[in-house]
Amino acid sequence: MAQERPKPPPLTRSDVAKEYLSAYNAVCALLWFSVLGRVVLLVPITGAESVYEGAGEFTKWAQTVAVLEIVHSAFGLVRSPLLTTFMQVASRLLIVWGVVNQFPAATSTSPFYSSMLLAWSATEVVRYSYFVLNLRGSVPGFMTWLRYNMFYVLYPVGISSEAVLVWKASEAAGEPWKWMGWGLLGIYVPGSYILYTYMIAQRKKVMKGKQTERRNRAVTH
Repeated sequence: MAQERPKPPPLTRSDVAKEYLSAYNAVCALLWFSVLGRVVLLVPITGAESVYEGAGEFTKWAQTVAVLEIVHSAFGLVRSPLLTTFMQVASRLLIVWGVVNQFPAATSTSPFYSSMLLAWSATEVVRYSYFVLNLRGSVPGFMTWLRYNMFYVLYPVGISSEAVLVWKASEAAGEPWKWMGWGLLGIYVPGSYILYTYMIAQRKKVMKGKQTERRNRAVTH
C-alpha cells in the first residue's frame, strides 16, 4: 500500500505577507525598470523634451502604486517608520500629480524632469530588487552595496531636480499659487534633510552588521 504523502504545513499569516510583499516589490521593480529604460532610450534619441510624452503618464501611475507602502507601514507589514514612508510617498505624488501634471508646459520639457526620473527609477529598481532578494533570504553583496550607497549621489540629484520643477511650476502658476510653491520649497529643505539623514543612518546600521558578519566568519574559519 502506497504511503500517503505528508501534507504541506498550512500557510501562516507571516508566509502570506512574505509572498504578497515579494510579488509587490517584484512588480514595482519591473515598473520602474520600464521607466528607467524609457528615459535612457528617449534622452539620447529624441531629447529630454520628449521624455514626458514617452514616460510621463506611465510614471504617474507607477508612483501612485507606492501609496500601498503607506498601508504596509501602517499595518506593520514592513518595519519602515510610518512618518518617513508617508513623507517619501507624498512628496513624489505631489511632484507627479500636483506639479508636473498641472503645469506640463513649464516643467515637462525641462532636462530636470529627465534627471529626476533617472534618479528615481535607478533608485527604485535597486531598492525593490533588493527587497525581493532579501525576502527570499539571498542578497548578493553588490546589491547591498548599491542599495546603501547609490543614494549618496542619486538622492541629491533627485531632490534638486524636484526643487527646480517646483520653482518652474510656481513661476507659471501666478498668484496666489506662486507663494504656495515657494512655501513648498521651504519645506523641502528640512524634509530632504530628515530623509537623507534617515538613509545615512540606515546605511550605517546595515554596513556595520555586514562588517560584523565578515569578522565572525573569519574567526570561525
